[in-house]
Amino acid sequence: QVRLAQSGGGLVQAGGSLRLSCAASGGTFSNYTMGWFRQAPGKERDLVAAIHYSGASTFYADSVKGRFTISRDNAKNTVFLRMNSLKPEDTALYYCAADDSTVPGVYDYWGRGTQVTVSS
Repeated sequence: QVRLAQSGGGLVQAGGSLRLSCAASGGTFSNYTMGWFRQAPGKERDLVAAIHYSGASTFYADSVKGRFTISRDNAKNTVFLRMNSLKPEDTALYYCAADDSTVPGVYDYWGRGTQVTVSS
């Protein structure tokens, strides 16, 4: 069973930065495409960023392009989300997730979520 343990997050002022981490265990991390999702109260959960299992390609939602950076360290089974120039609208519960390609594009394993709150 794959387990994703999230860390990071918290309260930050607008314009500040945070880094989220997600450490995987119980599977072959280097085979997984990893994604970061977020869900604000009353809204759907949306994909924010994703990184191919090789690290060769990334995806960013338009709302975070140029501000967020996803990266991975396959030696440490960890994926990161660096968030700069944070805005109040970035406030949400952030989840990391792993796609093991059983059904490509479908994320199979999820972290428990970590809260990010950006004050104005």
